[in-house]
Amino acid sequence: MKKKKNDKHERRIKKLIVGSFFCAIVLAVSTYAWFIGMKTVNVSSFDVTIAATDSLSLSLDGEEWADTISIDKATYSESAYEGNKNAWPKNGLVPVSTVGKIDKTSSRLTMFEKGSLTATPGGYRLMASQVKNNGENEQDGYVAFDLFIRNLSGNEYYKDFDALNEEAIYLTPESKVTVAEDGTVDGEENSGIENSVRVAFAEIGRVVATTNTPETITGINCSSTGDVTTICEKRDAQIWEPNDTKHVKNAINWYTTSCKARTGDDVTKDASYGATCTEIKDGTAYPTYAVSGVVNYSDNVDVYDGTEYNTYTKSVSDSAAAGKLVKYDTFTDTMKDLKGVDRPTFITLAPNSITKVRVYIYIEGQDIDNYDFASLGKKIKVGFGFTKERFYGEDVEYDGTPALPSGLQSRTPASS
Repeated sequence: MKKKKNDKHERRIKKLIVGSFFCAIVLAVSTYAWFIGMKTVNVSSFDVTIAATDSLSLSLDGEEWADTISIDKATYSESAYEGNKNAWPKNGLVPVSTVGKIDKTSSRLTMFEKGSLTATPGGYRLMASQVKNNGENEQDGYVAFDLFIRNLSGNEYYKDFDALNEEAIYLTPESKVTVAEDGTVDGEENSGIENSVRVAFAEIGRVVATTNTPETITGINCSSTGDVTTICEKRDAQIWEPNDTKHVKNAINWYTTSCKARTGDDVTKDASYGATCTEIKDGTAYPTYAVSGVVNYSDNVDVYDGTEYNTYTKSVSDSAAAGKLVKYDTFTDTMKDLKGVDRPTFITLAPNSITKVRVYIYIEGQDIDNYDFASLGKKIKVGFGFTKERFYGEDVEYDGTPALPSGLQSRTPASS
């Protein structure tokens, strides 16, 4: 009886997922991580299924709307609108780094890639250049696509941008990134590459939900005027960091061996390094000091710079700046797993609106779990979803007694 009740509970939860469910398989061949010179993690397939509740519907082209849509490697472009700038890596994923800033000219996420990486006495000197995705197309090396979300809550449309006019959307507890069951090689231990995956959601802009001209919807960008409410001028992308507390043994060993506490400014000198770095433990979350601007050799940036690692902070800034790292505040699994009134909002959407969201899936090069051999022979599955439900049954000690007439009781999680 208990099993039947649990199965029914799970079906109801899945039925009311409000956003996206990704089944991604990322196959890695003989490649290396950001720290040593990783070039590619080949993508063998990436199936995308997106579901919505009564008040939300989804589209890839601003014309065809549905509760559920699906795309994969073969159809990601064909399913979208004509002239779309969706991107699928031809030669695999490459590590990049970002603090969620959106380029206002191209309406794309501003990212940085490794320009050079040279061993130091206590780590690796990092040089980084900006990813060239502010032109006609995205640069190869990550997944990017436009998703349109129509929210039919309420009848009023608030044209002016104000977060107080928007509804909270939550990341479902079921969202996760794991190594596929067939993702290990000869029974080897997971290498931990799944712990460096990130998913970014860049809200570009919105229009009233009654808009029926697809060109108006798909044409939303950061410089839009008229009936379009621009969002990206005022809000950075939300970045989800799965597995923030998970660190495999080999990643910890690599960090412990490579990293030394830094006291001097010149990364090339032995005298700039001394004692061991701060200890890293599995089960504890650590921050990502992401690249926030172009980094030259003269900036003397070490990949381990930061209070929690080699303790050096002169190369760290509180906000995006050239030559600096930023302790970026991602939305972590630790936050996702909070319950009841502690469950935090993931993104917000205006009522009676259609919002254009550009989604990016990439590997964060500055993640502490990104180490040599991390990607060898592994397959990764990525799954996530959104819901408007803040509370679940266990949060309010819900006993399963129907609270609404038959046909209206749609799920076990309690209404928020």
